Amino acid sequence: MMKRKTIILTAASVLAAALALTACGKKQETMVEETETAVETQTAETESETETETETEETGVPVIEERSTVGGKMQSYLTGEWKDKEVVTRRPIAVMIPNNSQAMPQYGISQASVIYEAPVEGRITRLMSIFEDFDDLDHIGPVRSSRDYYVYTAMGYEAIYCNWGLARPYVEELINRDTVLNISAGVEGIHKPADEAYGRIKRPGYKLEFTGYLFIDGLKDAVDRLGYDWEYDDDFVPQFTFAAEDYRAEYEEAEDALIIRPGGKEANSGGYGAYNPYFEYNEDDQLYYRYQDGKKQIDEMNNEQLAVSNVVFQYCHGEVRDAKDYLAFGVHGEGDAIVFTGGKAIKGTWSRMEGDGVPPKFYDEEGNEIIFNQGKTWICNIWKEFSEFAVYE
Repeated sequence: MMKRKTIILTAASVLAAALALTACGKKQETMVEETETAVETQTAETESETETETETEETGVPVIEERSTVGGKMQSYLTGEWKDKEVVTRRPIAVMIPNNSQAMPQYGISQASVIYEAPVEGRITRLMSIFEDFDDLDHIGPVRSSRDYYVYTAMGYEAIYCNWGLARPYVEELINRDTVLNISAGVEGIHKPADEAYGRIKRPGYKLEFTGYLFIDGLKDAVDRLGYDWEYDDDFVPQFTFAAEDYRAEYEEAEDALIIRPGGKEANSGGYGAYNPYFEYNEDDQLYYRYQDGKKQIDEMNNEQLAVSNVVFQYCHGEVRDAKDYLAFGVHGEGDAIVFTGGKAIKGTWSRMEGDGVPPKFYDEEGNEIIFNQGKTWICNIWKEFSEFAVYE
């Protein structure tokens, strides 16, 4: 095993949104390629173990480029970590999960590789949790209804989208397209219901809407019945570029960011102001721990506090659609962004210019793709018109 290496990266301190255009599609030069061979002693078979690393010209940090099988494992597109090949070569599932205090605690959410958070009507937030390693889970939830900007986001991961309900005027046409692999509870507006995937769990004192869960065995049955392909498309584009194994990307010149508040400390109508969530960085394990409503946000399954390696502020233009306060967000195009990793804030931009099937990419102020440290990521969709409330310290 190699000793952990630290690569120091540089970042400026002023947002430069226009530079994202020059960063799109930028190719990286291959600088380092390492090939190792391991002998499987139990099977007496020799398996070629190849890890291809690319050292970016701009930063000098080796990153994961091509994935290869090593002892039955591969590196995840979503976390960069080694997991069973069967897990990381199949499509993930994207599960809609409520995030208001009346629904807490959520079950199974700590197992998600990526959590996407965005405002919804009522000026609260809702989560879409992206799971790739879910075989050991019996159920996930509670599960709530769909909004179109979550569907578009899930499509960028090539995820199988799981929801119970929908804002019908804005979602029905989209979610029923052939290009959206959805496992949806049978409600009005869903053309191919998958009720075998859902059920209720008694929660005394909870409203009925917070008792519906996704059951994994039923999910798999529904995927098979509907004929969905579990495999990623050949032209799949991963969202993140991760530092290579045994390396960490550290942005020495970037500002410190030990407390991250997507909605600030005061009540506001930007979505995050209702429960004032925040992340606190722990230097010992280099993780950001999630708090909400003045207390730790935990997973009911294991009583563990939610924690991630990276947090992202993705600033998106938002609009109020109607008298019911249904919202719309621009999750295509480009905008400002801040990536938090290793206790630092890397300011830059995001860009998603290649259609629904390609996720947004994140770039620093100089137009270089931001390198993420391996592990889970939490992406906060920040309503641009309320961006003044998104702060860190």
